[in-house]
Amino acid sequence: MMSQEQNDLITRVGPKDPAGKLMRLYWQPAALVDELEGARPIKAVRLLGENFVLFRDETGRYGMMDRDCPHRGADLAFGRLENGGLRCAFHGWLFDVDGNCLETPAEPVDSPLCKNIKQRAYPVVEKGGILWAYLGEGEPPAFAELDCFVAPDAYTFAFKGLIECNWLQALEVGIDPAHASFLHRFFEDEDTAVSYGKQFRGASADSDLPMTRILREYDRPIINVERTEYGLRLVALREIDAERTHVRVTNQLFPHGFVIPMSTEMTITQWHVPVDDTHCYWYAIFTSYTKPVDKQKMREQRLELYELPDYKSRRNKANDYGFDPHEQATETYTGMGLDINVHDQWAVESMGAIQDRTREHLGQSDKAIIQYRRLLRQEIEKAVAGGKPLLHLDAAHARSIQGPATMDGIGPTRGWETYWMEVDVKRRRGAPWAAPVPADIADKVTHLITAAE
Repeated sequence: MMSQEQNDLITRVGPKDPAGKLMRLYWQPAALVDELEGARPIKAVRLLGENFVLFRDETGRYGMMDRDCPHRGADLAFGRLENGGLRCAFHGWLFDVDGNCLETPAEPVDSPLCKNIKQRAYPVVEKGGILWAYLGEGEPPAFAELDCFVAPDAYTFAFKGLIECNWLQALEVGIDPAHASFLHRFFEDEDTAVSYGKQFRGASADSDLPMTRILREYDRPIINVERTEYGLRLVALREIDAERTHVRVTNQLFPHGFVIPMSTEMTITQWHVPVDDTHCYWYAIFTSYTKPVDKQKMREQRLELYELPDYKSRRNKANDYGFDPHEQATETYTGMGLDINVHDQWAVESMGAIQDRTREHLGQSDKAIIQYRRLLRQEIEKAVAGGKPLLHLDAAHARSIQGPATMDGIGPTRGWETYWMEVDVKRRRGAPWAAPVPADIADKVTHLITAAE
């Protein structure tokens, strides 16, 4: 258990909150690129408890500013794109992507007012199909060379979804390997040949066993957690028999992301981005190591569940997440349909808007959550003291953070320690794009690297 003070410390992300100070030292997903592709590329954005307007000007440059006009506080999200910037609809004040005031039309021609006005603006970059904004002070950090950023556009697909609860409980479900055997249990296995775009529905590497069967029949994983230079690495082991063990390697990407295998073909890099203290978006980039992503199919699959423009799940607390008692008795453990995102959403939203961690009782299977919370508190203290927290990178260091390695496969019970690395490296070596071998495992699989050279 933890105290209420400790719970507040690690969950609240407003501008004056310690965790808010930490989060503002990292690039944050602000919107999908797709959201600004229409005829009017202007979007109201709420991020880390603050309100902004995100837009693309007539030359294609992206900008994000405080949403209230510095003149009289009118809403800039209803402004007009013209004359090189975003113009407030109230009095016509015009601002460029850097927040510079270009025009104050009602003022005298020789007025110096415009030169003395600057709206607070934030750097915006496009990466992996997502528009990222930096809300902190000083120079933004460099992006690590994650696979989702290195892969060509044709091999990635980005999407998002709204969750109505605090960001931390949404993140923690992604670093909890034990829950999948129950929350995502299916009583019947689908044909793995039609599992494209679906998580936990394909077969594990080096086997024809559906992941659904493995999770269902082997529900007591041994979980190993180790610190890395980007966060945590989790290895979940499910022993099939004396000779074979299912190995699943996932990663926590500090501060609020994780990287997990989706299938033998794809990984998911996902961030749980605070809208405010009681809402968050998950942003995910799906990365393929075999063939270009079928973006249309992936998008259509997800739009069956999520409604635009807010990317809110059609199955939610208002309709009991589509709960069907007959389905729960015969098809799925939750009775909430086949999409595991709905299962996760129910689990974390049912904890309340902000989980009361003073009432929880953690076990050995929660060791990753325990270590992450300890790491989070440590890095919050560092940020508050003015230091650079974990993964706040300069350009040189960013190039050394690659991958990270992930996998899901059935290997030898004795020798799984190198097996998972070999599977990851072989996938990278077979990729049609230059997928780098992460530096933190390269020296342990030199036999594969040498053979490929």
